[in-house]
Amino acid sequence: MIKQLQEVLNTEIPLTNSIGIQVGEHTDLSLTLHAPLINNTNHKRTAFGGSIYSVSVLSGWGLIYLLLKQHDLSGHIVIQESNTKFIKPVTSDITAKCSFKSTEQYEKFVNMYKRRGKARIRLEAKIISNSENAVIFNGTYVVHK
Repeated sequence: MIKQLQEVLNTEIPLTNSIGIQVGEHTDLSLTLHAPLINNTNHKRTAFGGSIYSVSVLSGWGLIYLLLKQHDLSGHIVIQESNTKFIKPVTSDITAKCSFKSTEQYEKFVNMYKRRGKARIRLEAKIISNSENAVIFNGTYVVHK
């Protein structure tokens, strides 16, 4: 499924090619996306805020995409609301890890989607730089048919 997600990102979201997003590790509860610093630098030679936001939001989008595929479901995934806290500069490749809080959280989400054809979930993604939290992203995603 990771290969399928990478293909969807590359073909349906062209920005991912420019910033070099690569799908990393996936578990039932999390997804990690990577983007090389070289493609995403700003004038200070640190990671560009827009790239950081893009990798963060897509880590949540991708996590939901994979969850739907695991349950043989499809739908339109959109970001409804988000907040990005930039704690310190990202001086290395961008690695965003988005996670469900628990198995119960994603099961409730899937069950709601199956019942109503629409569901909402709030997810958190973190970017670590030099072994410290550099960015914390919170996003509310909606999936609908």
